[in-house]
Amino acid sequence: MEAVVRDRGAIDQLERETIRRATWRLLPLLMVGMLFAWLDRVNVGMAALTMNRQLGFSNAVFGFGAGLFFLGYLVGEIPSNLVLNVVGARRWIARIMFTWGIVAGLTAFVWNDWSFYGIRVLLGLAEAGFYPGVVLYLTWWFPSYYRSRIMAMFMSAILVCNVVGTPISGLLLQLDGMFGLAGWQLLFLLEAAPTLVLAVLFWQLLTDRPADAAWLRPEQRAWLTERLAAEQASREAVHKFSLAEAFYHPKVWLITVAMFGTATSIYGTLIFLPLIVQGLGVPTGWIGVVAALPYVFALISMNVWGWHSDRNGERPWHFISGMLVCAAGLVACVLIGSAHPVWLMVALTCAMMGLWAAQPAFWAMPSALLTGTAAAGGLAMIISVGNIGGWLGPTVFGLVKDATGSDNVALFCLAAAPVISSIAIFLAGHDRRMELIPPRR
Repeated sequence: MEAVVRDRGAIDQLERETIRRATWRLLPLLMVGMLFAWLDRVNVGMAALTMNRQLGFSNAVFGFGAGLFFLGYLVGEIPSNLVLNVVGARRWIARIMFTWGIVAGLTAFVWNDWSFYGIRVLLGLAEAGFYPGVVLYLTWWFPSYYRSRIMAMFMSAILVCNVVGTPISGLLLQLDGMFGLAGWQLLFLLEAAPTLVLAVLFWQLLTDRPADAAWLRPEQRAWLTERLAAEQASREAVHKFSLAEAFYHPKVWLITVAMFGTATSIYGTLIFLPLIVQGLGVPTGWIGVVAALPYVFALISMNVWGWHSDRNGERPWHFISGMLVCAAGLVACVLIGSAHPVWLMVALTCAMMGLWAAQPAFWAMPSALLTGTAAAGGLAMIISVGNIGGWLGPTVFGLVKDATGSDNVALFCLAAAPVISSIAIFLAGHDRRMELIPPRR
């Protein structure tokens, strides 16, 4: 009996060391990549502070164009992820980063609404596959017990981008006239350049599978490969999804509907947040700082709630509770009104905390269902179709704001999205396959 206890302790120690080493080797690079992916996707919100006036864009034109990013995303997402599943993450993600860096820089040279629409579609096509590719890649490396906290760490890059990138974008806007370019043009050029360097780093440093990891000890490679294979076999023993089934199964589509509501909420608030803050009378030099504050608290809530979801092995209610807090916060913004800017920002911060806290538990759910090629195609489908909400949110916000002149009415319209997401996940339910391999505690 004592020998069994010693063996169990040795295995637990091996597990901790392996997960720690994989985390420190892979997550920093992936997080930096996500930070710049997000920055090149959403810095248009800060650019709008001066770009809209110079190019004559209305809120509706800007919101529609900003959201067109997701049309390109929709077209390119599934093929991109299927290619990644075949050729490996190292080559394909490096290719994605190089092409999106080029297109993101070219955004500096749009001259009217149609050129703006076109470059946003091209940016979506160029970046398509990065986020679902990384989500898929993480399932190749981390057992289900660690999924929520690992996703929380990866997605922290998004919030760090919002915290740090937004103020930096605000400073770049003040370089207006340097090199004969407008501040918003320099913003696009300077924030796209690091992505080209990262493409080379991904090519050199990323490792496709645990079996290829020379930086793991042989016993670590063996443990991780066997653990992941055992989890996959357990899930497939219950039901093995084919690629076609991943595209039509009701549970997958309910998760996709939840993603749609999530994207509507995230991008509807994110793209217009600098303009909301500007409308509260904040000076231009401080808009980036004030707009970053909600994401500081969201960063904390996301990591704490992701850890709690892993610790308890529960996913749906961790997601639903966060999304309902988001809806309540958005409704509170309407009730408070812009006459009380401090309390309005408090309510908006609560909404952001709930919204982002829900995300790690969300991504643990489809990875508990899908394996192999079905995971590559299914995750891409969930993200690409769900991200149509990324177009709908800014478009609805812009249209409602133009029609009513009010940010609050637009926020009230967005409050329906997290409720829809909550209902969809409630109907999808909890899949027990994520608990078939007992967690190591």
